[in-house]
Amino acid sequence: FCLFRQPIEGLNVGHLNWGTSNAKDLILSFWVKSSLTGTFGGAFQNSAGNRCYPFTYSISAANTWEYKTINVAGDTTGTWLTTNGIGLWIQFGLGVGSTYSGAAGAWSSSLYFSATGAVKLIETASATWQITGVQLEVGDTATPFEHRSYGDELAKCQRYYQTVVNNTFREYVYNVHRHPIPLKVTMRSAPTCTVYHDGSAGPTTGVDTGYFTTESGTVAVSTAAVGASPGSNQMVDIVNLDIFADAEL
Repeated sequence: FCLFRQPIEGLNVGHLNWGTSNAKDLILSFWVKSSLTGTFGGAFQNSAGNRCYPFTYSISAANTWEYKTINVAGDTTGTWLTTNGIGLWIQFGLGVGSTYSGAAGAWSSSLYFSATGAVKLIETASATWQITGVQLEVGDTATPFEHRSYGDELAKCQRYYQTVVNNTFREYVYNVHRHPIPLKVTMRSAPTCTVYHDGSAGPTTGVDTGYFTTESGTVAVSTAAVGASPGSNQMVDIVNLDIFADAEL
């Protein structure tokens, strides 16, 4: 199988009440263009991969943008995470074999990535498939795409990945000292961090993500990781310290 997929955090889909008798319906809308025509497929899926809803959409004209909507009935069974883990997968099949393809328009307890009979884009050399304006909404009616400000979009992205560059600080080191560095926004979870000091990669153990809390939005850097020796009893200047923090789903 070959997929184009997007995980959605459980905290963002908990209000759907999926897995209960109060499950809400969804509508997916998007613009798509392909060098191929025919019936294409995809699927909604829970994090465990045991609740899936294959869907189809048709592309009638090659190399032409077309607007599509997919209605999805809320799932009244299954387990759907409402935490900071993966609450929902949306996936578009670009070439899925029969094992992972199922009947469109119905919930299944099997693991499906696309719908039976869908076009397998990757079987055609140099074929193209493009998508934009993807929007997922509660209900059965699609609304115009919501254009949010650059600042809003950037902050939402930084919840999952961000860089904190050009940190400079001075520490008096008698033993290993941990210097707290605030993040730009609070991340989804304690991030996996890589430290670069003066352009050289340092050990990931130099960042104490155990110091991170959702309240503080702060990580701590060990001065030992950037050249200060424990017990050195000296003033150390730390310059050009970059942190790459990853909390992707």
